[in-house]
Amino acid sequence: MLHSSLKQYFGFDEFRPGQQAVVEKIVAGQSAVAIFPTGSGKSLCYQLSAIHLPHLTLVVSPLLALIQDQLDYLVRRGISAVRIDSTQGREVEMEVMRGIKSGAHKILMISVERFKNERFRRFLSEVPISLLVIDEAHCISEWGHNFRPDYMKLPTFQKAFKIEQVLLLTATATPKVIEDMCAKFSIGKENVIVTGFYRSNLHLRICSVAEQQKNRELLTLVVDKPNDPTIVYVTLQKTAEVVAHFLVHRGINAVAYHAGMKSEEREQIQNEFMTGKTACIVATIAFGMGIDKSDIRRVIHYDLPKSIEGYSQEIGRAGRDGQPSNCIVLANLDNVQVLENFIYGDTPELESIEQLLKEIPQDNRHWELQIGTLATKCNIRQLPLKTLLVYLEMKNIIKPLYSFYGSYRFANLVSNEVVLDKFQGERKAFVKAIFDNSQTARKWTNVDVKTICSAYDTPRDRVVAALEHFNEQGWIHLEATQMIEVFEVVGNDFEVGVLAEELFDLFRKKEEIEVNRIHEMVSLFESDVCLSKLLAEYFGETVSWAACGHCSVCNAGSVHLSKSANLPNLAFYSYPMLVNDFEQKMSGKTTPDLIARFLCGIAVPRFTTLKVKSLPNFGVLENYRYHEVIGWIESNRIQ
Repeated sequence: MLHSSLKQYFGFDEFRPGQQAVVEKIVAGQSAVAIFPTGSGKSLCYQLSAIHLPHLTLVVSPLLALIQDQLDYLVRRGISAVRIDSTQGREVEMEVMRGIKSGAHKILMISVERFKNERFRRFLSEVPISLLVIDEAHCISEWGHNFRPDYMKLPTFQKAFKIEQVLLLTATATPKVIEDMCAKFSIGKENVIVTGFYRSNLHLRICSVAEQQKNRELLTLVVDKPNDPTIVYVTLQKTAEVVAHFLVHRGINAVAYHAGMKSEEREQIQNEFMTGKTACIVATIAFGMGIDKSDIRRVIHYDLPKSIEGYSQEIGRAGRDGQPSNCIVLANLDNVQVLENFIYGDTPELESIEQLLKEIPQDNRHWELQIGTLATKCNIRQLPLKTLLVYLEMKNIIKPLYSFYGSYRFANLVSNEVVLDKFQGERKAFVKAIFDNSQTARKWTNVDVKTICSAYDTPRDRVVAALEHFNEQGWIHLEATQMIEVFEVVGNDFEVGVLAEELFDLFRKKEEIEVNRIHEMVSLFESDVCLSKLLAEYFGETVSWAACGHCSVCNAGSVHLSKSANLPNLAFYSYPMLVNDFEQKMSGKTTPDLIARFLCGIAVPRFTTLKVKSLPNFGVLENYRYHEVIGWIESNRIQ
């Protein structure tokens, strides 16, 4: 039965390692965990299972781009799969929901954030669901390298929607993370399928390279076969631009890629890499998730990765066709502090957490917030702010209700009169009220939804539905921005100081774990044991061999990673000269932690608002250890 479906829908004669064992468990009514290397066919485990299950398969995936790619793949194979996400209009969403209720669709794909929507949660409670699939499932574990707080709530949702079976998919999970994932979903060890992490076609090399020699070494690596598909990973966006520029001027067909680019530009770069038009991508870790290019011959880490798990995931994009591929790290210790500073930057100041808690309404059951605005007000980066909101949910202080766009604007593709002529009677009067209560500038018309609702005594949903209808008909080009999230305040009988300390401690513990990951990775890179063996054993695989015979340790022995030069003692610097401009910019409202972030080049929302990053001393101490800098600041402030 399974083999015939495999052939009919996917065109394969045989399963890849581990796939059949996972699918058999799911079809037999059990839950399972599939831990396969990147590119080893994890997705087929739920895709094939869904065909044989009686009800809906609900897939939670971390990226919209990943969802769309998998959706296109399934539709091409005649499997009825749909998605619900924030890019869709209300009518499209309702149509998808109707199709699911009628049994027309086998698979629904969503991002984890969709569970915040109360209307969606209500819809799920009315639909029988056979299987919950969680892609990148390591995100659920606080011990994982890419912990995402929204994932923590998934076990609760599984119970709330009475979903009997769960399938967890990941490529990078240590034994501790596997144990944590299984405990959260009550999955027995016998239902964990691990196919092994060792891939014999990946040739791992650690090269000890001084910072000033990196460009020359990189050029040596790529110039021999310039058309071989290559990913060069860097830590910072500005490094991606600089290195790509260097390669282009040396005749290499290279392009930079990072999260600071517009999504259309990133999509074009990705497509050109997939089709072979671009040979080399110089990217931050924003690139690679969901990339299914089988012939990547080189993955080069220009800078140190952030963790062993991150390294494993990134090199896993090489050689998926089974052909020999090189995975090279140009390693030194110069940017270890930069990696650590990324981590410290995600720990909010205690004062910022207190500010957030004070924002929770005391006399109103509803709390409306806009993440960007709240991040600036509390001076907390957006990701840790979202983490804090989830922690508050877990403590039953707030509960998500729904979200909506706070701002709408449109550009006319036909005149307002043409649109009005499409309607009669009351509907025409309603459309006229929309146009009359909107302000037109040169190109864009800003819609005052609140005023329209008040003037015409109509619910907000009707105004938005009308705008989306105009957009779908091709009469206007509609843009929606400023997502507003609405929470119910469930309990506000907490002491701000006590709760802030408790939440701050959670971030401190996470900070310690993440910093340790960096040093674990450095130890692995400097080890005199076979790299392939160490990597496999880190992820819990027992290998019978002592040496792979093709990594840099097996071929040339271990390396020692060095720093370019000893840094001057911090006492060498004049404290007033470094911080006076910053103190003035901040109107004297600073803490040692905030000053350290400025000197170490760690951006926070308030720095952007006040244009602090343009000051000459921003990041002047970025190569020093963060806690050393704080100690130096505190000693100078006492004097």
